[in-house]
Amino acid sequence: MTHFLRNQADLEAALAELIRHDPRLQPVAEKAGPFDLRQREPGYAGLCAIVCGQQLSTASAAAIRARLLAAFQPFHHDTVRKARTDKLKRLGLSTAKIKAIREIGKAVADGAIDLNAVGEMDADVAHQALVALHGIGPWTADIYLLFCLGHADAFPAGDLAVQEAARIAFDLPKRPDAKALTKLAEAWRPWRGVAAHLLWAYYHVVKRREGISLEPGKAKPRAKSKTKTKTKTKSAPKKPKKPAIAKKAKRKKTNG
Repeated sequence: MTHFLRNQADLEAALAELIRHDPRLQPVAEKAGPFDLRQREPGYAGLCAIVCGQQLSTASAAAIRARLLAAFQPFHHDTVRKARTDKLKRLGLSTAKIKAIREIGKAVADGAIDLNAVGEMDADVAHQALVALHGIGPWTADIYLLFCLGHADAFPAGDLAVQEAARIAFDLPKRPDAKALTKLAEAWRPWRGVAAHLLWAYYHVVKRREGISLEPGKAKPRAKSKTKTKTKTKSAPKKPKKPAIAKKAKRKKTNG
């Protein structure tokens, strides 16, 4: 059965169910404190907005997303995919992202995918349907399912903030990669998306406390130094130089 997070009440009820599944998340939830459900517009506009944010800082992604959505009213897949390349580039889109939103628009126009109905599928099946589209990788697919469709079991295992939060929360020796985090998250089905929301909230608390940031160009997590502070050893005192007058006296005696 597919569960959805439609509102804040859904999130809070699902969080309680998640913690019942895995009590290890109780202290994580206590540290994270209350957090809001994050939601975005579904459909073509929502997916294109996520494409805009690929490999960019939050601020840069938000600026490009705002320009793109404002440039096309209404934001229809036919209008956007047929727009001139130079117009799309002026909005801040790269060549790769322009190709991606055009290919997605074509798939929607041809009926190859229904971006709303995909949310009714099992999380793994929906994930595969989305990554089959050009320009849609695993992270983009899971973020769309979770934020735009409210799929309670979509899990962006490739998200760096989620990975770092898991490392800290479970005291792991290193940040887990997508494969390792996917394995860890098996215990959270069918509420993996709720766990993602929780880990993001936890990450932001830790980020404020320790100055952690995983955005491009920002400071990375501060690693604890394992090297001991070296104590400075006093060097042996240098021998005092002989007075210049003594050297002259010696030379005079030798030459005499």
